Amino acid sequence: MRPLRPARNLSGEVVERIAAEIRSGRLEPGARLPTEQELMAAMGVSRTVVREAVSALRAEGLVTTRQGSGAFVAADASRVPFRIDPEGLSSIGDVLDVMELRLAIEVEAAALAAKRITPERLAPIGRALRAFEAAVNRGEGAIPEDFAFHRTIAAASGNPRFGELLEFLGRHVIPRQSVRVALSSPGEQRIYLMRIQKEHARIYAAIRDRHTAEARKAMRTHLTRSLTRYRRLAERQLQGR
Repeated sequence: MRPLRPARNLSGEVVERIAAEIRSGRLEPGARLPTEQELMAAMGVSRTVVREAVSALRAEGLVTTRQGSGAFVAADASRVPFRIDPEGLSSIGDVLDVMELRLAIEVEAAALAAKRITPERLAPIGRALRAFEAAVNRGEGAIPEDFAFHRTIAAASGNPRFGELLEFLGRHVIPRQSVRVALSSPGEQRIYLMRIQKEHARIYAAIRDRHTAEARKAMRTHLTRSLTRYRRLAERQLQGR
């Protein structure tokens, strides 16, 4: 271990260093990680950075922690869980992959939400719908509000795994955040976002009315249109090379 160079994401670098030690076998299964103080001194980082790194390593299944004993390399650290690195979602091709994954998952989540909807589950979807429109009216990109709308539908499905997956993917499920696509004017952006809002409203109405088939269709249409738009953008980029 050696001091880290200054970086924007110090905890990420600590994770990479320790993960490399584990995957190379230099830190064997069951081995105890250096203490917080030792890691802080060896890498030149703060206690907060070390704790964030250990938490991330635990989430990845590479280490386990024991109360009062510290952190240890997991018994089967070779089993790396599924993950998508948000930093890697910089190309349209990467975004298309995630959009196709969302299409396979969120369509059924919407259908389940319509089947299992209750007033308590519907209320957050309605608030998210209104928040999206308010953000558009303020001239904002409405990315957090867009994400919130899809997250509340996943939660309304009654299956917590849908919501957990969206939380795992984070706001990078909204493609216009990962790939900046220039719209010619604020007016054009508003028109585009209001079209999204109409699609959201159709999904909301289907869920509210307990119309399972329509909820499935509305979500599929919404995501397919975005997928088609970004596929065309990818084609234009290829043609421009």
